[in-house]
Amino acid sequence: MKRKSNYTNKKNKKKQGKTLTIILLISGVIMTGLLIGLGMNDWDVEKSIKKGKEAIGMSVANEDTTPETEPIELPGLVEQPDESVVEPDAGVTTEEDEPGKVQEVMPEQKPTEQKNPPSKPTKNNGAGSSTEVKPTPTIDNGGYIEGQVLPKEPKFVNGILLANKKYPLPATYAPGEDKKAREAFEKMAAEAKLADFNLNAFSTYRAFEYQKTLYDRYVARDGREAADTYSARPGYSEHQTGLAFDIGEVNFEQHFASSSFGETEAGKWVAANAHRFGFVMRYPKGKEQVTGYMHESWHFRYVGIEVADKIFKRNLTLEEYLGVQ
Repeated sequence: MKRKSNYTNKKNKKKQGKTLTIILLISGVIMTGLLIGLGMNDWDVEKSIKKGKEAIGMSVANEDTTPETEPIELPGLVEQPDESVVEPDAGVTTEEDEPGKVQEVMPEQKPTEQKNPPSKPTKNNGAGSSTEVKPTPTIDNGGYIEGQVLPKEPKFVNGILLANKKYPLPATYAPGEDKKAREAFEKMAAEAKLADFNLNAFSTYRAFEYQKTLYDRYVARDGREAADTYSARPGYSEHQTGLAFDIGEVNFEQHFASSSFGETEAGKWVAANAHRFGFVMRYPKGKEQVTGYMHESWHFRYVGIEVADKIFKRNLTLEEYLGVQ
């Protein structure tokens, strides 16, 4: 019995060994086939599986060929340009004047505009008369008479040459710098030196053409209304008379053509002593409605010692002294 049992066990072990060998051979064949299939399909697993299914007759679902959905543009979500990027300024470049010339100062404050309503033409009540009465010339906001033609001769009042927004000069009037005015300035500058002030007349006579260049430049930059408060139109500038002197202090050019000159010690000295040499401050503070221009602490006009003394002591403008507008 014992021998029979041993024989049976050996027989079973041989069967199990054969079965395992067969399984290993089949597995090896399958693995070899898979590796060969992968190699033939560039090692693409999905492609190999697809072809394997086709080989055994299994249906393969078609690939989804639906095109990708285009993005939908929602209203109101359109990309806007970046407003934080500021374009460079078109550029206000610093312009240089002629050698020896200094630009007029930019307005620091504007005087109250003088608005005069247009004058109405007088009605003609004469029976049967066909004569028309011309309306009085109107004055615009800048204080100028609209449509006024430059005269052929300059305006003198009581022997004093006048140039302002109502009384222009001929375009051809070109006297150059006044010699008496220059002599008076040199005397004043010499006395100022004794007080340790080195004065300089940085802008005096200006020709009609040069004033036109300045004025047109200011209008292009700031507009006509603003320019009229600090710069004279060509033919209306006191500098064309040769009697106007823009005064400053040497080595303190930052105060040239600036109201700050009047706050300097040199500016205070000139304001208090210029009349003794025949000069008056042409556009004093608080008189903007009379002169038509902003206050200019640096702009002085030569009128002679006698007249200058009266104007200074009575705190008048040239217009007020002469009794004209």
